Amino acid sequence: MKPIVEYQDYHAFLGDYYEERKRTSAFSWREFSKIAGFVSPSYLKDVCSGKTNLSKVTMGRVAEAIGLVGHEVAYFEAMVQFGNAKTDELKKKFLEQMCSIAFDHKVRVVDKDAFEYYDSWKNPVVRELAPLMPGAMPGEIAKMCTQEVSALEVRKSLAFLERAGFLKQIGENIYVQTEKSVEGSKEGLPLAIRSMHREMGNLAVDSLDRFTANERNVTGVTMGIDRKTYERIVHELDECRKKITAIAEECNVIRQVYRLNLQLFPLSKEVEGKEET
Repeated sequence: MKPIVEYQDYHAFLGDYYEERKRTSAFSWREFSKIAGFVSPSYLKDVCSGKTNLSKVTMGRVAEAIGLVGHEVAYFEAMVQFGNAKTDELKKKFLEQMCSIAFDHKVRVVDKDAFEYYDSWKNPVVRELAPLMPGAMPGEIAKMCTQEVSALEVRKSLAFLERAGFLKQIGENIYVQTEKSVEGSKEGLPLAIRSMHREMGNLAVDSLDRFTANERNVTGVTMGIDRKTYERIVHELDECRKKITAIAEECNVIRQVYRLNLQLFPLSKEVEGKEET
């Protein structure tokens, strides 16, 4: 079984722990629940399947039943609170705790670098700008951003991008991209990508006054649809995004960095009605 710090979902961690114990002994859900002090023999089975969650009170009992010690207990408790958090702010707080614990014990958390990449608009923009400006100092790159950013922030972004493998330095302040494009997994990094979408959405609103109509393209349509039509439109948007990414990758002489947002969201609740016959 892999180390606990390689998990971000405590339901999955508990499920793997159970399967490992069961593989090597006559372990059962009843025994697992009994060791942790739960009356219901199926409680931890329901937790592992995602039907219910641990609480601040019960997570300590489960950690003790599993035999976690030291930093493992702290990581497990942060992971439970991360999984149970209802807001992005709380999720970010507990994820940072998990990353800090893992870093202190020289273990890398899965998706940690990707989370940091998507946590700010600066990283994707600097990743695109730095290769276009060979030899440029951080302050020069900062001046080329349409949004306010300091030379120190650019320097930190460059250091992170190089360390995480998004950029490679081949000379004095000369960078190349390790990949033509970066695409996040909605399943693997929902919190980080929501943070990026929120920032980029705010920048899109700002662009309405900051740029003239021939420098930006903002359009939209309001429509009535059902679930099946929604799924068809989402498919078309995905295909459109992929095609646009492919077109951008064909550009050999890049002069400017742009951001494209694709947004489809409800403006009303679902109206109950009779199905067509």
